[in-house]
Amino acid sequence: MEKVILLRFGEIYLKGKNRFSFEKQLLDNIKYALRGIKFSLNRMHGRYLIENLADEDVVEVETRVRRVFGLISYSVALKLPTDIEVLKKECLAYLPENGTFRFTVNRADKKFPLNSQQIAMALGGAALTYAPKLKVDLFDPDKEIFVDVREEGYTFLFADKVSCVGGMPVGSSGKGIVLLSGGIDSPVAAYRMAKRGLKMCGVHFHSFPYTSPMAKQKVVDLAKILSTYQGSFDLYVVSFTEIQRAIHENCPEEYMITIMRRIMMRIAERLAKEKGCGSITTGESLAQVASQTQESILVTNETVETLPVFRPLIGMDKEEIIATAREIGTFDKSIEPYEDCCTVFLPKYPVIKPKPELIRAAETKIDYEKLIEEAMKDVEVIRL
Repeated sequence: MEKVILLRFGEIYLKGKNRFSFEKQLLDNIKYALRGIKFSLNRMHGRYLIENLADEDVVEVETRVRRVFGLISYSVALKLPTDIEVLKKECLAYLPENGTFRFTVNRADKKFPLNSQQIAMALGGAALTYAPKLKVDLFDPDKEIFVDVREEGYTFLFADKVSCVGGMPVGSSGKGIVLLSGGIDSPVAAYRMAKRGLKMCGVHFHSFPYTSPMAKQKVVDLAKILSTYQGSFDLYVVSFTEIQRAIHENCPEEYMITIMRRIMMRIAERLAKEKGCGSITTGESLAQVASQTQESILVTNETVETLPVFRPLIGMDKEEIIATAREIGTFDKSIEPYEDCCTVFLPKYPVIKPKPELIRAAETKIDYEKLIEEAMKDVEVIRL
């Protein structure tokens, strides 16, 4: 008898001849997530099996596999010999103290003399003999106990299927860069794209001394949280102070945010191409703030020449975004009172529907290409 963990994957089932590459990526990600723990990982039909695991490591493994994109659920199970008398004995520990139960049996081993229904009846009979106050309910039991009879001569016995994050294995869709601020939205955007298989890195714009070192540290902490979902996270910190000063001193006040966003996108694209990323992600949600109207997004987008720009939150409202932030563990950090560079030199009345030709004309008031080149010279790299 051995305690093991069954892992189940989801969308990979939909893949065709390239399914092997997705499975390999998922296996590599599982192994990386469990680094530092002794175990063996084996493939079964439609699932993976973690074996040879010390009892004291089980809880830690559960915590880590929940966050591996590509896995939809796991179960801590007993691995037993396929012997009906052994199963009758061991199943008793899974019974509820009172109420109703049922056994759900999957018999992959068609050579075993009892079929699924007969196995369930035998185990149910043993359970009722042991605890006659309990009742069987096949439709809505208080406790469901699963029995998986495998072809290899062993059986898994377990009582829970715990949900994982799902999605696609990180790395299976390439790399992407996210504009990572200290707010609620951008970490959620990064999470959602990582869930679709993108290995995310981040670019953060820091305006010291107008923003404090704690504002930067907050973003580093958010990146650490995101790294727990994809194994690691590279954060590129760009000094934005001189660019913001130039915009503030030379450009119309109402255009400041729009011009600032355009320059951020130009820098993000250059960093993305330099670091081998195939896309840019932002945390924008339509109509949430002045810079997130259709017109503002159009004007911002035109500065990105060669890469797609993903906005996974575009149709989500704030409450939905907050719910996800709480779920993934970034919310409490995001609401710490350290503001990012987007709060510096805020105009009283920012333009809501900017006209591209007016924004382009306003940009000529500064030498943004030179400013970008200077900012790119001293990018700080933080690997988490």
